[in-house]
Amino acid sequence: MNTVRRGAAALAAAAAVLLGTGAAGAATAAPSPSPSAGTAPAGPYGTKDPTYDGVWRQSLAFLAQRATGFQPADQAVDWLRGQQCEDGSFSSYRADVTKPCDAKTMRDTNATAVAVQALRAVRRQAAEPEKLDAAVKAGSDWLRSVQNKDGGWGYGAGGASDANSTSVVIGALAATGVKPGSFTSAEGRTPYDALLTFALPCTDKDGAGAFAYQPDKSGKLLANADATAAATLAGLGKSVVATKASPEQPPACTDLAKPTIDRAALNGASYLTKALAKTGHLTLPPMPGATDTAEKPDVGNTADAVVALAASGAAKEAKPALEWLEKNSAAWAKESGPAAYAQLILAARAMDTDPREFGSADLVEQLNATGPAPKAPDTSASSTTEDEGRGFDVWWIIGIGMVVGVGIGFLVSGRKK
Repeated sequence: MNTVRRGAAALAAAAAVLLGTGAAGAATAAPSPSPSAGTAPAGPYGTKDPTYDGVWRQSLAFLAQRATGFQPADQAVDWLRGQQCEDGSFSSYRADVTKPCDAKTMRDTNATAVAVQALRAVRRQAAEPEKLDAAVKAGSDWLRSVQNKDGGWGYGAGGASDANSTSVVIGALAATGVKPGSFTSAEGRTPYDALLTFALPCTDKDGAGAFAYQPDKSGKLLANADATAAATLAGLGKSVVATKASPEQPPACTDLAKPTIDRAALNGASYLTKALAKTGHLTLPPMPGATDTAEKPDVGNTADAVVALAASGAAKEAKPALEWLEKNSAAWAKESGPAAYAQLILAARAMDTDPREFGSADLVEQLNATGPAPKAPDTSASSTTEDEGRGFDVWWIIGIGMVVGVGIGFLVSGRKK
């Protein structure tokens, strides 16, 4: 079963699947009318119903824009900040932000974590950076307040820890200058302690080195490529804006007498390498009750896996998957929207590939056209963001002359698979 944020394709059907799993924190806000087709909204990115992924896709769009030198429009930043509850948390989307959050508001740890990271990333060139600093601190404080005893997080406050949610929070902490290992629960457990409980040993026949989303009903850990991509990044202390590691190293799976998060992350990279080697991409299992039982390419998680492999030093092994994405992702991205473009941009960036020439697509232009026109690229040295090397990459600096003057028009992150 999948709890999906992929490009607002979730809607009611995905919500029903989500609620059927009992996952804590599922968004319950009523859908709001979508903007007219083909028109860019005033603040949020994308024209599809934001109920289940509004904050997520806005935040990923910000991270991809900052990774390519652009600064989101102030009105877009204000929209995201306005989604925050008074206690610092975020829901997947709040249709009416004039009403204060209450006990019925479904707080979302994933949305909170990625929004915290996004607001930190855009603060330097924002109109009111001090307000963004306050929002980031409030969001981080809320995440600490709902950390589980095992050191991890579930999708919603109080939900059982899972690898994806814990990984998203770890990535946000790392990107905002906090050492995840110092973010301990009242019982002294770190997020890494929780993450290690989802790691499969190298001796596992079907999932050597992988991570599970959560134990199944019998307590068994089942390999999950989505969770593995997220946990591999988190285990390395990195987030979705990670870049290629150097020197490169071929991934291998090795069990240690005393497991470490670093080793578990590299084991995860080994699993992803083997999973991608079969077809050049990851696959989606059939949805429950679907008449079509054939597996479909999982474009979004393939992009996430590329970032994870590049960050772990396995860019060579990730190259075939990136090439597959260049040839096969255009229709998926067009249908899915802002978060999909952002995922592809971040995958290209992690592999030192220009997202303006991604196959036949200019991903940067396509992303920017889904929301308010961002500010023109700032080429000054001070414009580079301070976290995880975001800002101008080598390819961007070389091509900046071609950029100036151009008109800008891991249920985005898969959760429970």
